[in-house]
Amino acid sequence: MKKALNNPVGRTLLRGLLKLNAARYKLKNTTSDNNNEVLNMADLNAIFSQMEQRFDASAAAGTDAIFQYEISDGGEWFVAVQDGNCSVEEGSSDDATVTLRMDSTTLEEVMSGELDGMQAFMSGRIQADGDIMLATKLAVLFPVS
Repeated sequence: MKKALNNPVGRTLLRGLLKLNAARYKLKNTTSDNNNEVLNMADLNAIFSQMEQRFDASAAAGTDAIFQYEISDGGEWFVAVQDGNCSVEEGSSDDATVTLRMDSTTLEEVMSGELDGMQAFMSGRIQADGDIMLATKLAVLFPVS
């Protein structure tokens, strides 16, 4: 391999392959960014809609909290749990009990049960502010089916 790269033809070939790879990478990321943004919003709407449907009112007895989600590649959402009811809205709440920051992939993996929320928190994929202990109750309030 070293001999092949140690001559003008080999270096030219390598340079050409690196340029081609860089161009493919740039094209892939440019075209997929716009599509991902649209798909990402649709995916987030679906994730939060499913979350609202999975809400376990009996597990929410005595819980009065607002869970703020800051999705780095998808905006802000909040989930209000009060009096055994749950509401999910896009946007930010001034009265958040706990704020969770993550990317949409992490949210999707946690909500699907593919990734444990506590494990994601411990590995740094989820950052939390506020009543962090309340965040541990999310798996009980919104069980994975």
